[in-house]
Amino acid sequence: MPLIRKEGKDTIIFASKEDHEAPSKVALPEPEPSPGLLLANGEINWNCPCLGGMATGPCGLEFREAFSCFHYSAAEPKGSDCYDAFKTMQKCMSEYPAVYESKGASIDDMDDLEEDEELEEENGQPASGEDKRTVVASSQSTTFDRKIEGTVSASSATKHEVERAKTN
Repeated sequence: MPLIRKEGKDTIIFASKEDHEAPSKVALPEPEPSPGLLLANGEINWNCPCLGGMATGPCGLEFREAFSCFHYSAAEPKGSDCYDAFKTMQKCMSEYPAVYESKGASIDDMDDLEEDEELEEENGQPASGEDKRTVVASSQSTTFDRKIEGTVSASSATKHEVERAKTN
């Protein structure tokens, strides 16, 4: 029989080897199923790990508004009435690049997309997906060309300095 002693808020149990040889008589309750993204009443579970903490980050409010808008949207196609909410969320996320960094995309790409949106507003016509890809690709190409030109001019300057040093 184990010796049980209470010290303040703590309970200390001293068990012998014989106490551990007998099978346990403790019955554990069945684990509750994880609720997932949607709760039983149909509401969004903002604590779901599947959201990756997006609902609680610096742009949590904007994320919850955009996600709720999409989830409860009755428009066709679904979520088409949520453009402003997602645009607000994207703007907030661009203010925190360290937290919401896009995998494989750079801040320059987001700037290009903002330029596209400005052009769309000026022209009154949305740019097609192909146009956007072309703009992003051309801006990446321009950035790459600038890097190459900088490397070439730096290496040319070095060669020039070497030639000058040889003649002196």
